[in-house]
Amino acid sequence: MVGAILLLTGFVAVTYGSWRGYGAARSALIPLLRDGDETRSRIEASRPVRDRPRVRLAARHVAFALAWIVVAMYGVFLLTAGAEVLR
Repeated sequence: MVGAILLLTGFVAVTYGSWRGYGAARSALIPLLRDGDETRSRIEASRPVRDRPRVRLAARHVAFALAWIVVAMYGVFLLTAGAEVLR
């Protein structure tokens, strides 16, 4: 019974963590790939890199993506533990 619960929760964590991690990684690239308004892009180009809103937004989304990938990795651990309990 414990092994089945570990397998189920591991599968849910892997699926949900991978899905959300992919979405966060995809949304991290969008602000960096699109051109945006020409005037705003020139103003942002004159600022230091760490003060640019697009860079900060992309960094925030990358941090969220890494956090969701950690959740997915924990799900893999739960799957492994559940498989060992059932063995």
